[in-house]
Amino acid sequence: NSFIMANKKKTNQEDLRSLDEKVLAERLAELKMQLKKLEFNHAVNPIENPLVIRATRRNIARINTEQRRRTLGF
Repeated sequence: NSFIMANKKKTNQEDLRSLDEKVLAERLAELKMQLKKLEFNHAVNPIENPLVIRATRRNIARINTEQRRRTLGF
């Protein structure tokens, strides 16, 4: 699947800090949808590399952390 390959690259904090709020929100929504698809596909038919699910969750957490950092003004 193409969406699995797109998630292989780890999201760097520097990359996230250079993005504006709108792009972060779009990427967060995209990753959440991707995670739902991965989890559903994994439940129906075990996927080849289940660590992709972990990586997607962590990328979501990185974006949430960056959004929270901006909210607090750090």
